[in-house]
Amino acid sequence: MSLEIITPGLATTVQDRGRFGYYRFGIPQGGSMDQYAAALANRLVGNTADEAVLECTYMGPKFTTDADAVVAVTGAPVDVLVNGEPVEQNARLELRAGDELSFGVIKGGTKFFIAVAGGIDVPVALGSRSTYPIGRIGGVEGRALAAGDVVPVGAALPESLPRLERIPADLLPSYERQVEVRIMLGLYDHKLTEEGLRNLTEAEWTLTPVADRMGLRFDGPGVAWKDEPQPFGAGQDPSNITDAGYPVGSIQVPGGTQPIVLHYDAVSGGGYAQACTVISADMDLFARMSPGTRVRFVPVTMGQALAARAERRARLARVWS
Repeated sequence: MSLEIITPGLATTVQDRGRFGYYRFGIPQGGSMDQYAAALANRLVGNTADEAVLECTYMGPKFTTDADAVVAVTGAPVDVLVNGEPVEQNARLELRAGDELSFGVIKGGTKFFIAVAGGIDVPVALGSRSTYPIGRIGGVEGRALAAGDVVPVGAALPESLPRLERIPADLLPSYERQVEVRIMLGLYDHKLTEEGLRNLTEAEWTLTPVADRMGLRFDGPGVAWKDEPQPFGAGQDPSNITDAGYPVGSIQVPGGTQPIVLHYDAVSGGGYAQACTVISADMDLFARMSPGTRVRFVPVTMGQALAARAERRARLARVWS
């Protein structure tokens, strides 16, 4: 079966869990910006967590199916419509051939996800179906969906778990306007002044509209870097370094002004110092923020970061039980 795209939405792409093993070659991992919400959608339709979904940004697509289909919509709260009539989000939906799925106005966050039983069946590129638009890799011709696209869907898998009709309320993600994001300091926090470090870790920062799958820029009091002689090969600004690799989730502060959180489609290295790195358990939070969201970056230890990762895995395990 396939989905026939009538209108594509603002930036709808095919994403899965990501593309691993190529970061050292400059190809980022990609994948759904909110891995947890995407997993919920896959669980509702009887997929494994590995199946590709559609990731929608602000405005969703409008499409019809050419065969009966089971779909689910999770993530940012949005009105879901079948043939113009409202239906439930975070629930299993059964469509008949020719039914039209469309969406209203998003009510929080930026990303919501559409799963179809069988998964979006575009070709695998470097181990993943995820779309990486800058590299023109994966998805539908390496780009966001366009009107007139026919998106293939795989055959539905035998359901190995009990059918889940809707996600329990206590397992749904929240979409707050004030968020704490846990970070680990380093590799270059020693280059910050005492005031700069206090601003980064104690002040409140506001998400700007300059945000996408590569990175998100925050506005606030600024982060001062020490005025020291730059090493050979680095730039002139104190926030410059000799080129180094960037961890996923690393936070840079070019010029000491606005922190930038590098997300799943970001470059893998460059010449800006990484003051800290977002822990893996909190990376999904950035898909749940909209411009104007106020954020505090809270330092944690390695032990606390590992505990948070284990807690997130346990939460996912509840979904897949």
